Amino acid sequence: MTFSLVARCEETGMLGTAVASSSPAVAARCSYTRSNVGAVSSQNVTDPTLGILTLNLLEKGLTAIEAINHIKTNTNYLDYRQILIIDSKGQTAIHSGSNSLGIWSDAKGKNVLSAGNLLANSEVPKAIVENYQNSSGNLGDRLIASLQGGLEAGGEAGPIHSAGMKISDKVSWPIIDLRCDWSEDSPINKLSEAWNVYKPQVNDYLQRALDPTKSPSYGVSGDK
Repeated sequence: MTFSLVARCEETGMLGTAVASSSPAVAARCSYTRSNVGAVSSQNVTDPTLGILTLNLLEKGLTAIEAINHIKTNTNYLDYRQILIIDSKGQTAIHSGSNSLGIWSDAKGKNVLSAGNLLANSEVPKAIVENYQNSSGNLGDRLIASLQGGLEAGGEAGPIHSAGMKISDKVSWPIIDLRCDWSEDSPINKLSEAWNVYKPQVNDYLQRALDPTKSPSYGVSGDK
């Protein structure tokens, strides 16, 4: 019921993931990133602990492939799970269990990996990867363009109701964590709208966290 991608920006080292699904609040369960460590999408019959576990393994020095092999030998019910991993060097790894729902497939390129389940057709992840590779600019722009490309290629077998994007860079928390948890219309478009509002302010909010004495004013009452 989900298609997603994990990616690394070759220029900045930013790590991110974007996801869309017919289920509500998909990004709350499926998306995980950690600066200078990696990005993970844990989906299908989702086990959210796999995202944190995978990032911890990467942080200990395992590559994406080593991490997926560790998970395969130390985790139960993996035949129900899809796990996408990219590490800080851009290496990727994936596991799709035999009980992945409906049509499921994956595709990878340089610094990007995509997969999905209950897809309209098996070419959706390939379209996502191609859109990522053919896009430019901020990693957020590229992730959303990739989701839109997947939707245009057919998307899920049913309607999309939620979407999200998470990006990490330099600090311990995700600098971008945007979601549309439910929409009867187009959650990917709503995610894009939220990104267009947030994008010019990302660095300002980061500055407020790191050193509020140097942060800009937004002209609200009490803000000097």
